[in-house]
Amino acid sequence: MSEDYGADLVTVQDEDGKEHQFEIIDAIETDDGRYVALLPVYDDPEETLNDDGELIILQVVEEDGGEVLVPIEEEETFDEIADIFEERLADLYEIEEMEGEADESVPDESF
Repeated sequence: MSEDYGADLVTVQDEDGKEHQFEIIDAIETDDGRYVALLPVYDDPEETLNDDGELIILQVVEEDGGEVLVPIEEEETFDEIADIFEERLADLYEIEEMEGEADESVPDESF
């Protein structure tokens, strides 16, 4: 029995018609719609190292009998969905919030 447990990848076309590949990290459904959190996938390892790790969050909409990924128009909705993904992913990957940790660093001992 062969089961494939590879990454869930999706290709998104930008306004200029250029295609970009992303990995679906998480997906949620709310009363307002369906949403996905994506990370870019790069062919060049150097690009992967230089990536800032910021999630791309898009809404899934039905269009012409298929699913299309579109930007979230309303800032308030985007912020709510981003917070949900941040909380879910922090729990899933045991990510701790980094804010405030800089204050606890080793004191500057410059002379």
